[in-house]
Amino acid sequence: MYAYDQYDHALVNARVGEFRDQVNRRLSGELTEEEFRPLRLMNGLYLQLHAYMLRVAIPYGTLSANQMRRLAHIARTYDKGYGHFTTRQNVQFNWPKLVDTPDILQELADVEMHAIQTSGNCIRNVTTDQFAGAAGDEVADPRPYAELLRQWSTFHPEFSFLPRKFKIAITAAKEDRAAVKWHDIGLILKQNDAGETGFEVIVGGGMGRTPVIGKTIRDFLPEADLLSYMEAILRVYNEQGRRDNKYKARIKILVEDLGAEEYARQTEAEWQAIRNNPIDVPAEEAARIRAFFAPPRLEVLSDDVAEVDDLARQNFLFAAWVRNNTGKHKVPGHVHVTISLKPHGGIPGDATDAQMDLVADLADQYSQGEIRVSHAQNLILPHVAKRDLPALWKTLDAAGLGAANQGLLTDIIACPGLDYCALANARSIPIAQAITSRFDDMKRLMDIGPLKIKISGCINACGHHHAGHIGILGVDRRGEENYQLLLGGSGAEDASKAAILGPGFGEEGIVDAVEKVVAVYLGEREDGEEFLATYRRLGPAPFKEAVYGAR
Repeated sequence: MYAYDQYDHALVNARVGEFRDQVNRRLSGELTEEEFRPLRLMNGLYLQLHAYMLRVAIPYGTLSANQMRRLAHIARTYDKGYGHFTTRQNVQFNWPKLVDTPDILQELADVEMHAIQTSGNCIRNVTTDQFAGAAGDEVADPRPYAELLRQWSTFHPEFSFLPRKFKIAITAAKEDRAAVKWHDIGLILKQNDAGETGFEVIVGGGMGRTPVIGKTIRDFLPEADLLSYMEAILRVYNEQGRRDNKYKARIKILVEDLGAEEYARQTEAEWQAIRNNPIDVPAEEAARIRAFFAPPRLEVLSDDVAEVDDLARQNFLFAAWVRNNTGKHKVPGHVHVTISLKPHGGIPGDATDAQMDLVADLADQYSQGEIRVSHAQNLILPHVAKRDLPALWKTLDAAGLGAANQGLLTDIIACPGLDYCALANARSIPIAQAITSRFDDMKRLMDIGPLKIKISGCINACGHHHAGHIGILGVDRRGEENYQLLLGGSGAEDASKAAILGPGFGEEGIVDAVEKVVAVYLGEREDGEEFLATYRRLGPAPFKEAVYGAR
């Protein structure tokens, strides 16, 4: 993974020093909260319902074991003993004291981490496939490009105060595990017929109150032109994006207003004007960055491991975990392993300090000291030998981290909702917990198969409900929490926008509604058909009849 150079260290430590002074001025009363607000937001510090919340960047979702241990230490020392992993491949601490936040940022800086540009109208954390560099189906590791974009965008003088926040995602596999079509810019790394590497460029995606699926404006951009083309896209947006109305300020609104063809035309014109300037990175610098992501030297092993097969025959839960939570690695005899942060009755994305310490230890023991964070709020050990799976699972299971539900109905994405967030209209966490309790049977979950439920506590869609096979949106209806049910969304390569099925429900009713939807699917599916395919074939009518017919 990328290691800081002298410039990175100087930049991050200087920011910590600046923020320490700003916090001292706030505590002394020299700064009002209104004056302090833009300063704290530049350092990822939010003021939530009950306390401050600090959002820490995990660039492209990659962590070292030592960095994870530092997160555990911060949770234990400065918070309430846990951290919350988010859909942006970040981690949030929900209870830090203001006086401690400069010390937390210094603790992070000491292990090459920070909270810069995790808030504000700037380019946020660049995200990518959680299995990048390990997955057997990728064209190349996309993380060097994500790191290049991180360096280019950090404190970019022209793009630090955009009309609205800006999110970029990259994938390099046919299966889109980074939801690139739901981002302001989505990049798909590919090869053309000549074997050259480049990008399909997608713009104008986004969720929130106006969900939009991004449009392709360039089928193939040579990799050498990446930064200048990004610069052109952002210049067009920065110049024409709405600043008079924050609800219409995202690039998706501009692309919809201009049309994708016109946005592409203006981007190409801007690109031609700037591409000969020294924006794009020299080949030697690109090679320097790429070297940090060289694959680990793994021994080629057999994919047939008797110990794994024997335990799978003896233990159904282990067999389910191997099937659901492990995936094909580039190197034979190895897999990538998803550690579910969705235990029965748990809060999606939460991990205790002890669990974080354990994951760090397991990463050192089994995964080359490397950990990933997924946008589904789980953790990944990317380089695990198949022969180590029995021992790994037993250790995880004993720590409450052995849930075998990756990609299944109880692998729910949920925002913090009204339990924490000042913007939320309704709680998300109790709904996720109630659904997992209702479907707490692994054999039943395996029979249902892949099904993605995503829950947001307000229209800002931090829980990605628009992209859920089943989406749930919490709203305030005359002072009461009400939950809308949406069906048919996808964040994958077949991206689609979920549609509201009908009137909303109370807390108990929404769980019943989910169960009725699942029952229709089980009764109507064809052989081998997953939920989303059944919904697309049948349309909403039979689901609507089952959910609302008796009302």
